[in-house]
Amino acid sequence: MSTGAPTAWTAFKASLAPVFPRLIELEPGGPMAMELGHDGWLLELTPDGKLLCQYGMALDDVMTLLSDGTPEDLGTDEIAKQAKYYIQPAVAKYRAILLQSGFSERTEMNDNYVAACFERTVDMANPLAAQDLMRWCVKTIGVER
Repeated sequence: MSTGAPTAWTAFKASLAPVFPRLIELEPGGPMAMELGHDGWLLELTPDGKLLCQYGMALDDVMTLLSDGTPEDLGTDEIAKQAKYYIQPAVAKYRAILLQSGFSERTEMNDNYVAACFERTVDMANPLAAQDLMRWCVKTIGVER
């Protein structure tokens, strides 16, 4: 079995640490992430070479927002639909520029949260290009316009 991929990921992570000190490893050998500003966007890098810009909402937070109604009567699917509704203004603000910049969009959903994920592949053998793309994400999403 080859150890090329873990070694490439380890070297790639090491090249990013001095440039992006807020980038943290979520689990040993797993993805790294950092907040993009203060409005809830997250940047994530995965060991398989994916760069994600994502914005999401915990389903518990949706239930809190719906607390004047009867959210306990709603199923997970209905609460997830409400979460997608609540995140749309923040997502719509950056959707066009992310898609024009080569990101693809998908929705990630589980029993705990709903997130809009914008994904783009990075070449781990070219850390400078990945750093430039990350800087672009920070500049584009991480600052108030």
